[in-house]
Amino acid sequence: MESKLIGLGVETFKLALYLSLPMLLGGLIMGLLVSIFQATTQINEMTLSFVPKIIVVATIIIFTMPWMMNMMIDFTKKVIEMIPSFLF
Repeated sequence: MESKLIGLGVETFKLALYLSLPMLLGGLIMGLLVSIFQATTQINEMTLSFVPKIIVVATIIIFTMPWMMNMMIDFTKKVIEMIPSFLF
């Protein structure tokens, strides 16, 4: 029983990592591109770094939402099916 709970916790962390990775990578790449642009043009405007990242992350969320929902639904079904094994 204890090993099932630990496995469920590990699987939960993996799912959180898989779901957040596209947004984090998109924000990281856009931040790097904006930083390179700011360094080459010497424009140090703070909003210039936030607005493109927000747009990229929102776009990635819109395009990956079906995939994310399928992963969360599958995980939820798996957890619900495991409930009886935790009771006995």
